[in-house]
Amino acid sequence: KGVEEKLEAAEAALAALFPSTGSLDSTTRDFIGKIAAIRSNLAVAQQNAEAILVQAHRALEFLLPDNLAYRSSVTRDMGFAYNLQGNRTEARRSFAEALSISKVSGDVVEPLLSIIGLAQIYELENQLYLADEYYQRILPKISDYSILNAGVVYIGMARIHFQWNNLDTAEKFVEKSLQLAQQFSQIPHRLFTSELLLAHLKLARGDLGSSSAILSQAEQVARQYNFPHRIPNVISARVMILLRQGDLAIADQLTLQHDIPISRARVLLAQGNPSAALSLLESFRKQMEVKNWQDERLKTIVLQAVAFHLSGDNNKALECLSEALALAEPNGFIRLFLDEGALMAELLSIAASHGLHRDYVTKLLTAFESETTGKQPQSSIPGSRPSLLESTLVEPLSPRELEILHLLAKGLSNQQICQCLYLALDTVKGHNRRIFDKLNVKSRSEAVACARELGLL
Repeated sequence: KGVEEKLEAAEAALAALFPSTGSLDSTTRDFIGKIAAIRSNLAVAQQNAEAILVQAHRALEFLLPDNLAYRSSVTRDMGFAYNLQGNRTEARRSFAEALSISKVSGDVVEPLLSIIGLAQIYELENQLYLADEYYQRILPKISDYSILNAGVVYIGMARIHFQWNNLDTAEKFVEKSLQLAQQFSQIPHRLFTSELLLAHLKLARGDLGSSSAILSQAEQVARQYNFPHRIPNVISARVMILLRQGDLAIADQLTLQHDIPISRARVLLAQGNPSAALSLLESFRKQMEVKNWQDERLKTIVLQAVAFHLSGDNNKALECLSEALALAEPNGFIRLFLDEGALMAELLSIAASHGLHRDYVTKLLTAFESETTGKQPQSSIPGSRPSLLESTLVEPLSPRELEILHLLAKGLSNQQICQCLYLALDTVKGHNRRIFDKLNVKSRSEAVACARELGLL
């Protein structure tokens, strides 16, 4: 409130000096742009997408062309707003543009914040390894130059490790994020995000009481600071807890009151009504495909597999499961399947008997077994598996070459590898040539195929 009062006072003083915007000199116009940029940034803390876009567009209209620091900041704010609105294509474009501007400006922090935005989009696109690479690269710098924003990196890494089912690692990152969110209470949505994920972590460990209590705290934050778009996240998590507790009546009521199709489908399955669940999921899947929301689409396909299995149509169930496994395996999803419980474990056992995605299915079944024994499964972090055949190479790949090889296998372009590893384009191309020479191949696809055969990936 105090900041807004000062901004209004500054605007009043300008209005008294310059009754018409047409008579403004460039310096004054730039000042007006800065006021709008500050308002845009305040709206980010309030999670108000519409206000962000209004103020950001105004800022870009008035800011001097060479005021790159402010232009980068408001362009990044626009990426945040578009992401809130679900327009991920525009969000990615805005974050990439902000990164480009900030690199020219010479600012230290702004590029890191734009990279965080891109990493968050990669998460939503199910590109967990790429997002994790981005987060890991910038964590040391963001901790040094902007500890205020380090919590965003911690929570991003926590989400990824949660999906990899590295629960201990995920919880450590959540605790760091939560500590920073409490320290910088002026950005309450970060507190909400940390508490929400912590509730999911407790649920994954079977601690329903702690999960429910933490979720109530997150809901209180969302309501206190007027984050209505976050309430469905709370209700979805609440439904998962209620289903674990066997309280179908309240879960049913909540999913009828809120627009949460995946949670509604889970309730219908728990009620023994797979046909209704399948109808709902088919409609929702089409919506997600139109929006190109890869994360929600994958969740839907996984649940469709469970629904078909419950309905007794295992041919359709295996068809959906195979599609889900093909989408999930390249980025190591595990928790996504574990959260669907016993029905998914049964279906995976059937898939194993059919030889579907043999290594991945075995890994998932092992994770299910670990759920019941309480033993933490082996780390799913890329690079944690030793190469069995690396010694067959005449000249072993260097650590940097192995790093680039992993990124090539994920389909990154040379330019994306440059951004991810902070290397010049010529440097990356040079590494590629050396990788090709050592593997005795002539193309990226041949390099990846050869590396898989040698156990390097």
